[in-house]
Amino acid sequence: MRFTFLHAADLHLGSPLAGLAGRDPTVARRIALAGREAFSALVDRALDEKVAFVLLAGDIYDREWQDNAIGLFFNKEVARLHRADIPVFTIRGNHDAASVVTRTITLPPSVGQFSTRKAETLRLDALRVAVHGRSFPDRAVEENIARDYPDPIPGWFNIGLLHTSLDGRPGHAPYAPCSLADLRSRGYDYWALGHVHEHEVVATDPHVVYPGNIQGRSVRECGAKGAVLVDVEDGRVVDLRRIRTARAEWALAPVDLTGIGDGAGLLAAVEAAVAQRLPADRETMLVLRVTLTGATALHLRLSAHPETLRTEIQAAADRVHGDVWVESVKLATREPSSMVAGPVDTASFGALLAVIGADPAFRERIAGEIATVAAKLPPIEGAPPLAAEMDAIVQEARAMVLGRVAGPGAF
Repeated sequence: MRFTFLHAADLHLGSPLAGLAGRDPTVARRIALAGREAFSALVDRALDEKVAFVLLAGDIYDREWQDNAIGLFFNKEVARLHRADIPVFTIRGNHDAASVVTRTITLPPSVGQFSTRKAETLRLDALRVAVHGRSFPDRAVEENIARDYPDPIPGWFNIGLLHTSLDGRPGHAPYAPCSLADLRSRGYDYWALGHVHEHEVVATDPHVVYPGNIQGRSVRECGAKGAVLVDVEDGRVVDLRRIRTARAEWALAPVDLTGIGDGAGLLAAVEAAVAQRLPADRETMLVLRVTLTGATALHLRLSAHPETLRTEIQAAADRVHGDVWVESVKLATREPSSMVAGPVDTASFGALLAVIGADPAFRERIAGEIATVAAKLPPIEGAPPLAAEMDAIVQEARAMVLGRVAGPGAF
């Protein structure tokens, strides 16, 4: 018998993207909608492939619903699968644990959600497939729940559905920790994991797979995002096919300005960097963080007028790709060692600014200004408090002043 199933995780529907909203509300709305569009694309692919079933390994929702709209959206999409006789198996993860997402909507009967009390088994008798899983009752599940998963059904294709960090993954909280040996000890044929947002085939004997999330939400989640199609024949996995679902792709774009001394050269280098990072699907939005690096005569002047610089870099990116947004521009350049001194002694002036920046009275005043601004900004998940960024803020202001003293900007 041959069949195909789809394994996805970490949809994070309803993610507020507060950090983006503060920079550009229009783009934040687009990327928030991209998450929904990615799930719709996933359902489209499941229908096109005529998959036997769909596995969703936790974090369907990002947090408690602000209203019922996000629940209605999910219901509408899984109803499309229901009408095509494609069952869906889901577990709750740390973001949509039972104690976190308390609102519910009655879903189609073909959607099976695993218990939060103990691991259980749901069966597809016609395919002789057994799916074993357990949902998170609370956000922080710190015990090894994989050890308590049911024994496999002999002669069936057994799948474990689990939201876990395994034995630790950078950038991910250590929830439902377990080892690869723990998973192998259950005797299953496939482990469908969630929680880690990067695609990873952890093992192939048996297959232990993270599909990654379906849509990147920040610059920490760069590149293509999607899910996995799994082909099974005669009770064993014969192929894994990664599919793309993201409607917006994030990318880091370092631009080396070594030897470049004018604005035209800078923009040409930016265009080349953007061209190297175009999504495979040219209809996909590209979201860029540009970092200017290298030894360049433009070093001081780049800081003089940051908004003008960002606007010119956005325009350069637009000339390469029809749908691109420059999320930010970071400066990491330096002066060339052979730099000819200008009419202003920037070294002495910079030293004076450094003394001012270290003055306790000055720093106390800046701390008050930062507190006023921070009180007006939405919180950004995972970001340090704005007060902790005081040194960086003072350094950026120092660079801007030096740039303006040194002469006109780069453009």
